Amino acid sequence: MAENVKKTAKEIIESYDGPKIRIMEVCGTHTHEIFRLGIRNIIPENIELISGPGCPVCVTPVGFIDEAIMLALDHNATICTFGDLVRVPGSEMNLAGARSKGAKVQIVYSPIDAYEYARDHLDEQVVFLSVGFETTTPASCLAVKKAKGAELKNFALLTANKTMPGVYKTLKNSADAFLYPGHVHAITGTELCESLVNEGVSGVITGFTANEIMTALAVVITKLQEGESFFKNCYPRVVTYEGSKAAQTIVSEVMEDCDSEWRGLGIIKNSGLKLKEAYKEFDARDKFHLGKVEGRSNPACRCGDVLQGKCKPSDCKVFGKGCTPLHPVGACMVSNEGACSAYYQYGGKING
Repeated sequence: MAENVKKTAKEIIESYDGPKIRIMEVCGTHTHEIFRLGIRNIIPENIELISGPGCPVCVTPVGFIDEAIMLALDHNATICTFGDLVRVPGSEMNLAGARSKGAKVQIVYSPIDAYEYARDHLDEQVVFLSVGFETTTPASCLAVKKAKGAELKNFALLTANKTMPGVYKTLKNSADAFLYPGHVHAITGTELCESLVNEGVSGVITGFTANEIMTALAVVITKLQEGESFFKNCYPRVVTYEGSKAAQTIVSEVMEDCDSEWRGLGIIKNSGLKLKEAYKEFDARDKFHLGKVEGRSNPACRCGDVLQGKCKPSDCKVFGKGCTPLHPVGACMVSNEGACSAYYQYGGKING
């Protein structure tokens, strides 16, 4: 049965001969998988797949990296972070550079790892760099709850958590349809996507296997030809209408909406999350009295344009030259979900 569905999807995709359509892969993992699976090789020229802002490291602004470096060098805090963030350029240096100047930077695999590190190192002020979308935010909230319950005084979050509704609306005219990230909507459910249809936003939620992605693309192509806005959940084995109530509950208890800066997109209203007043003691900005930090991006980097679907990574003048995975100029080349990383790794610089 799966093979028949996949074959049908392939036929729909390969036989499309209508007007040009643009489909945005919101999720960086979709971008990488579409390359890795060779799906781009069967896409007709009149179907354009464009990358979007669904890479949490990529959309985190330069100023956030500067804040982390300031905490490490000026306040002697131990920074706990996912590995990708260590090499993301700040205004003057990245966290790896700060570490060479004496900063203490610990790589962790989850916010709970950071909480446990703080619990076991009471002589250090520990700050976890909390980035990500709805998928990873619940774990940060759980770490804060554990720290509060344990009356841990040396643990804090530097938050850059973001939510997807605002960015969907901001980018609604950037593509004819979205491939919505399956893992995000496993948490939030499908209600948001369904409501966006009334605002003229079309898209499908999909998973990450070849069959799931091909089916989703075939659905998009078919639905677009009908001429009306649409939504389809092509990932029903994981995504439900309600989403994860447990995850939603812990986030609503610990965090609240706030305006947030997205790299390349600027400030999007109510698209971020910050700790509520009851958990303010764990807010690194408040705890260390950080002032407003304005980051400065490298002017040669077009990461912001890539995140908006305005250009392909290979359109950037430094792509594959001054900017490579070993020597990244921008965040999109650093992250394993970044579009520039995908284009470089899978030959997009040649056939993108």
